[in-house]
Amino acid sequence: MTLDFIYILCRAFHFGALMLFVGSLFFSALLAPRRYQPQLGQRFMPLLSGSALLVLFSALAILAAQAGLMSGDWRNISQPAIWRAVLSTGFGQAWRLQLLFALLACLCLLWRGAARQRLLLLCGFIQLCILALVGHAAMQAGWPGVIQRLNHAVHLTGAAFWAGGLLPLLWVMRDARQPAWRGEAIYAMMRFSRYGHLAVALTLISGMINTAFIVGWPLPVNNPYRQWLLLKIGLVSVMVGTALFNRYYLVPRFRQAEGEAQRRFMRATQFELLLAVAVVLAVSLFATLQPE
Repeated sequence: MTLDFIYILCRAFHFGALMLFVGSLFFSALLAPRRYQPQLGQRFMPLLSGSALLVLFSALAILAAQAGLMSGDWRNISQPAIWRAVLSTGFGQAWRLQLLFALLACLCLLWRGAARQRLLLLCGFIQLCILALVGHAAMQAGWPGVIQRLNHAVHLTGAAFWAGGLLPLLWVMRDARQPAWRGEAIYAMMRFSRYGHLAVALTLISGMINTAFIVGWPLPVNNPYRQWLLLKIGLVSVMVGTALFNRYYLVPRFRQAEGEAQRRFMRATQFELLLAVAVVLAVSLFATLQPE
């Protein structure tokens, strides 16, 4: 297994875990009714704890892999001078903050106060914004660079709400079958659907803007980066189609056919979740390639 492959894999775990972490917290800290928030926060705690730890350890692994790639030999990862060199770069300076807020998120999990969910969401949101400071989103300098980074932060936040909220949505659907939480769970799902329209729109628009910044439009498919980018666009298009099918075909039929629409909705959402995983894998790969 090469260091390049390990780096790509760590990026996939990091992006996926962070999106799941933030998507779950959008549900438990903002979308759920106040009475339902403690119940949902408790139900999501294994999910939040696992994803927060994975974010922290994958961030450390990315930094270690970057040190090995920068030195040209993975055996140099143990050299303090290599770590200092990596941490002195723009990537390293941003990644220090990433590690700090990943650690703070893990510490916040130990807090028992009512504000825990919002503090966790704040830590996750800041980590998403920090990701906009590295990689191809940080190519531009001056005001174009500021606009590109802000746009990418919007892109990551919208994607985290949408794709990161799919697994929590399936969990909330299970609560909707319980009489004690049925009304609150349905209300949370309705809010996810309502604000999900905005999240999807922001994700698509900011993605097009980001593509224009990096490779321009129209999109010539003349190198591996652009080919993988085109694959990502195709996968996202299928995700959008699945989401529209769920919302405008299946949801209106929830009261018909003895629950058949709900079962089809869950299967379609699971398919959408698999597509989201494929998108994260594709992004983790082509983000290491050169756009030109």
